[in-house]
Amino acid sequence: MVGSFYELEGKTFLICVGAMRCATSWIHRYLASLPGVAVSPIKEVHYFNAKFPTNALSDADVLALKRLGLQAGRTGNPVDNLLLEPVFQASIDRAQMIYDDEAYFGHFARLCAPETFALCDITPAYAVIGRPGFQYMKNFVAAQGLRVKILFLMRDPLDRLWSQLRHMQHLNPAAAVATRWPEAIRSAPIMARADYRATIEDLDATFFARDILYLFYEDLFTEASLRRLSHFIGADHWPGNTDERANASMLEQGLPEGAREAFLDALAPQYAFCRDRFDGQVPACWAA
Repeated sequence: MVGSFYELEGKTFLICVGAMRCATSWIHRYLASLPGVAVSPIKEVHYFNAKFPTNALSDADVLALKRLGLQAGRTGNPVDNLLLEPVFQASIDRAQMIYDDEAYFGHFARLCAPETFALCDITPAYAVIGRPGFQYMKNFVAAQGLRVKILFLMRDPLDRLWSQLRHMQHLNPAAAVATRWPEAIRSAPIMARADYRATIEDLDATFFARDILYLFYEDLFTEASLRRLSHFIGADHWPGNTDERANASMLEQGLPEGAREAFLDALAPQYAFCRDRFDGQVPACWAA
């Protein structure tokens, strides 16, 4: 049974469910800059995908414990670090979520100030939790008296996939995921993150249309898109720093020979679905 946190009652709760490598780090910083909006200091909370780990790329709870260990091992006085560092405090909250579901809302309740009207969980891994995961998410948030809003960002499928592989190789060079791209595009966990159709159909089947916002990465850093996002959560528009995009350098290495054709073949259903689903809205620069 979910506990009651009066600080959360009636507030908007935005959950950005992906997609991976679609400027969610920039969105995290942007939302954190809006008056009355609170975001988790650890950005990717990984709560719902820990409960629905199909197609997981790693164990979210193990990573949470490793993060807490790193924070506890920082130089300086541990108590002072805990009191002064929001990431340290959030890491304790996230570790508690492993065995206490109420800790999820306790974490966000602790972030509330008197002027807070919206809270945000930005975790791209939620894109692959499937319809049962989204239904659980909807019911879980509603039981706390929050108004759930869902944000899903899309990027040219080829560019997004290559950026994901490069990012994974950057984090773990020994795995050589980008170098071994023919194996990567046969990996269910990797390609699940490229399956916009599955995510969108699951979201559409679970949430009211008014509670879902679909945006395109290529148009994200425009006034029109940021106004839509601000309006969606009830915030005043703020232009944000569109000159700085997080992790933008990960795509520096060009596609290997043969990769473009193989990627486009694997992703052709996603291009076709998006052009049909978002008639006239898909950016013209998308590859196919």
